[in-house]
Amino acid sequence: MHDGSVAGIRYPWDTPPAQGEAIEVAEGVLWMRLPLPMALDHVNIYALDEGDHWTIIDTGFAGKKSRAIWGELLSGPLMGKPVGRVIVTHHHPDHVGLAGWFQSEHGASLWTTRTAWLFARMLQLDEQEKPRAETLAFYRSCGMDPAIYKERAKERPFNFADVVAPMPLGFTRIKQGDVIKIGGRTWDVHIGNGHAPEHATFWSRNDNLVLSGDQILPSISSNIGVYATEPDADPVADWLEACERLETLTRDDQLILGGHKLPFTGAPLRMRQLIDNHHGALKRLQDHLDSPKTAAECFMPLFKRTIEGSAYGLALVEALAHLNHLYHVGVVRRTVRDDGAYLWQRID
Repeated sequence: MHDGSVAGIRYPWDTPPAQGEAIEVAEGVLWMRLPLPMALDHVNIYALDEGDHWTIIDTGFAGKKSRAIWGELLSGPLMGKPVGRVIVTHHHPDHVGLAGWFQSEHGASLWTTRTAWLFARMLQLDEQEKPRAETLAFYRSCGMDPAIYKERAKERPFNFADVVAPMPLGFTRIKQGDVIKIGGRTWDVHIGNGHAPEHATFWSRNDNLVLSGDQILPSISSNIGVYATEPDADPVADWLEACERLETLTRDDQLILGGHKLPFTGAPLRMRQLIDNHHGALKRLQDHLDSPKTAAECFMPLFKRTIEGSAYGLALVEALAHLNHLYHVGVVRRTVRDDGAYLWQRID
């Protein structure tokens, strides 16, 4: 719609595909799911029919269970046709986990952005039995809850190698402005940022399909985090820039095929929500910083709920991302407490 009115967000399918099954969302485009062992308990996978083989978009975690489900998919809805190409939208393990397995065991080619490939391969090779000194210093700088810090300091950290298959050398680079063929369609590549650096999205010229990865999701906002690898990063600025740029490409009739939740239409409204969501969070956070606070003391204004359990780590890195943004735009200052924690306060 271009008459000033805004269409709502609609879900053409109420129910996701069952394990080992697929739903055809457009001609030659299958939607499948793999389970994840966390609160967000699934990742969406898409297969596009190339005639004598399939191109798949993202892969799920590596592991015996995922490989077994892929076995069901390959012999079932994929009709025994080989996977000739894997396209990975971004480097996170639920998306890249089995890319190397498809390369080495199935002979597939891997297409992704340079940053996604470099990050995934670097992290897959960087196995750690215990947290590095830099990581622990980073946790302290965030003001991490002491009990959680004590646990984190002595346990094996999350390792890509645990859920990402070894990645052989070699990939085909995707970049902004590329035009590529997938499944009998011509797609424009537009690069997002913020949730993951150099995140690829694909916009069909032939129909209304958009393969959006985690850059555009319905009903949830993608995690935007700062980590010990780049503690002063400002991914919120990257996210807002990407959302505003991609918003200009959206139409109400486009079917958005994202990495999680259900396919949906109504992308212009959703992009506006994603942008407004972060501006609102930044405003609440700025109001909250009338006195000095650590990142760990900023959950309530950002998330409007108590954060517990496995969500704590994601909340902490997202809180820091929003604090860093306010710092980079010059509306808050930070000082270092004796224990190494940054204290953030509004500049009045």
